[in-house]
Amino acid sequence: MNMAEETAQLLARLGVAKAAYTSGDLAVTSPLTGEEIATVPTDSPADTTAAIKNAKTAFSTWRSVPAPRRGELVRLFGEELRAAKQDLGRLLSIEVGKIPSEGEGEVQEMIDICDFAVGISRQLYGLTIATERPGHRMMEQWHPLGPVGVISAFNFPVAVWSWNTALALVCGDPVIWKPSEKAPLTALGCMAIMARALEKFGDAPEGLLNLVIGAGDIGAALVESPDVALISATGSTRMGKIVGPKVAERFGRVILELGGNNAGIVAPSADLDMTLRAVAFGAMGTAGQRCTTLRRLFVHSSIYDKLVPGLKKAYQSVSVGNPLTGEALVGPLIDKQAFDQMQDALANAKEAGGKVTGGERVDEGHADAYYARPALVEMPKHEGIVRQETFAPILYVIKYDNLEDAVRWHNEVGAGLSSCIFTLDMQEAELFLSAAGSDCGIANVNIATSGAEIGGAFGGEKETGGGRESGSDAWKGYMRRATNTINYSKELPLAQGVSFDI
Repeated sequence: MNMAEETAQLLARLGVAKAAYTSGDLAVTSPLTGEEIATVPTDSPADTTAAIKNAKTAFSTWRSVPAPRRGELVRLFGEELRAAKQDLGRLLSIEVGKIPSEGEGEVQEMIDICDFAVGISRQLYGLTIATERPGHRMMEQWHPLGPVGVISAFNFPVAVWSWNTALALVCGDPVIWKPSEKAPLTALGCMAIMARALEKFGDAPEGLLNLVIGAGDIGAALVESPDVALISATGSTRMGKIVGPKVAERFGRVILELGGNNAGIVAPSADLDMTLRAVAFGAMGTAGQRCTTLRRLFVHSSIYDKLVPGLKKAYQSVSVGNPLTGEALVGPLIDKQAFDQMQDALANAKEAGGKVTGGERVDEGHADAYYARPALVEMPKHEGIVRQETFAPILYVIKYDNLEDAVRWHNEVGAGLSSCIFTLDMQEAELFLSAAGSDCGIANVNIATSGAEIGGAFGGEKETGGGRESGSDAWKGYMRRATNTINYSKELPLAQGVSFDI
């Protein structure tokens, strides 16, 4: 069975109509082999406008459905995901090249956010606030915001959508989803799974969940529409610099999840065996195509020669190849452009004095598939290409002598997503987590930069965009806050002692 045939079987089992992946104008290729596996129909800006209109109509009904009832739809979706986990995970691996455990792990992430959101559906609470006026009560409420537009990226083609969608639904908001053009098949699979949950739910309004597939003009229609209350966009910092101002022009709300030139510090007291294993996954997992991938590593000079040779050995021996036909831990880059960008960055690093281990193309027998051995680059200074994010498995390693320098280098890049320190010294760990330490949205101790859990809010600072998704109180981003004051007295005292008697 070839990959196109297996893809068709998976889509059929997930409940996707054959015409949705065999009669379109968008050719979908698998990075595993470079072969075409489907052709998907695309939508126009007019189709997107219609989807937004449908979502707006659905909002007028859905916002008044009790939140725990809204949570029931998300619970049913989670149950359907459990039943489809293996097939959707396999499809994800075929479409974007993830190893099987990461493909199914991403679906598990969807299941986890459903569980979280169901709990949140009974906790959308505000505060009762002390008031200075006698006979008055002050409180805050959280109300549904409106239609939510989700623009997702190829590297987590379904998890990021589910983070937004599960919370948006329990908060009372319909969703319009524009998936990456590189990963429309998993989106079709998700919508088919959701259709079964909607059928079991029974009385959801039409237009509650919408999918639009296409190029940049589709995204522009979402971003520019005044009827889309919130845009959640995942992608490059360049993309965010376009989306953010466009939404701001119409006073809309944005959640931006953008670049991440993530770094780690390895202190003298670090457990080097644990550090090596953590760095290996953080830097090489998902072929370096996570926004949280570890890209810079500052190693104290006293332990540099103990850690780095082991890392180089791991880079030279890690299995690279098709993870569906073997047991490779590193799959392909998404396409030729990603491979070329990796090679350009390595050439730049060499010109700056970097010593490169790995980085070469690995021949898997497919001319249009781009496998590369992860690259470890020992750099003399923290400058130039090191301070730029390349979305590929490149780890720059630099010596440091004092922690203050390492923290300063760590923070002097544009992005501020994820960070880590490996140390058994409490003072170093606490400094790293303090206001004077990491300036990232995620800061870890003795854990690498990848592998965030659902329970914590996910996102970063600076050029990462400042957005927060998933856990903690990220649900507030999908709602509007109303402060209410109720006068139950027979008097009318004004705040701040103002007198206005007529």
